[in-house]
Amino acid sequence: MAIDLQAAFESEPPTLDFIWPGFLAGTVGALVAPGATGKSFWAMEAAMSVACGATVESRVSGGDLVGLAPAKAGRVIYYAGEDPEPALVGRIHAIGKHLSPEARTAIVTNLLVMPIMGNLMDVMNRRKCAEVIELCEGARLIVLDTLSRIHTLDENSNGEMARLVAKLEHIAASTGAAVLYLHHVSKGSTRDGQTDQQQAARGASALIDNVRWCGFVTRMSQDQAKSLSDRAYDLQPIGNDRKNLFVRFGVSKQNYDATPGSTPFPRTV
Repeated sequence: MAIDLQAAFESEPPTLDFIWPGFLAGTVGALVAPGATGKSFWAMEAAMSVACGATVESRVSGGDLVGLAPAKAGRVIYYAGEDPEPALVGRIHAIGKHLSPEARTAIVTNLLVMPIMGNLMDVMNRRKCAEVIELCEGARLIVLDTLSRIHTLDENSNGEMARLVAKLEHIAASTGAAVLYLHHVSKGSTRDGQTDQQQAARGASALIDNVRWCGFVTRMSQDQAKSLSDRAYDLQPIGNDRKNLFVRFGVSKQNYDATPGSTPFPRTV
């Protein structure tokens, strides 16, 4: 159905529904990082944050380990394609040690973790896509870990990756959920220390150009380890021996602004 332009001119627009700041419900986003950086840990903690509704106003405290402050609680489906079930259980157990009892109770209710390693899940397959939509209908967030595990297309082809993102958009539109896929960065961006850049993702540019939000997780560099400290009492640098204990999360692409009343582009006169 076409947009009613007259109503759009005269009425206040609907409030945008954000999963967390900048990541709009019903859209597709990406989280990129080098292998073994911790993106799956981050994504699992983010999924738990949404599942328990660890908002600023929420009574459920102690569940937002990555500081996302999600807008509201909702059902989350996490498709885990890289790790076997025992490894996933160990990861969940490790995270659980840092959650409050009430957060853990809410997460048990709202989070579904689906181990799909070795199951040949291909979202481009019509039957498999329909199964995903049926399971995830009404969900708040769908996590696909990782992108390479849910298709058989050529990741260096812009045309094929545009088709893949379009399929994920179909899943998002059909379920109402935000779809977050995890992806690796290119070897060149890792070598050049540019894994926090929008163009760092491996493969065709459509993988990032066609999504609405992109976050990153990156390791601490040697220079940062020399200048940063986690000790307020003496400011001793973290140092190379401990720098692997720290990662940095950031946003490299954001099409929508979570600020009430804002526009997604600068106004000019």
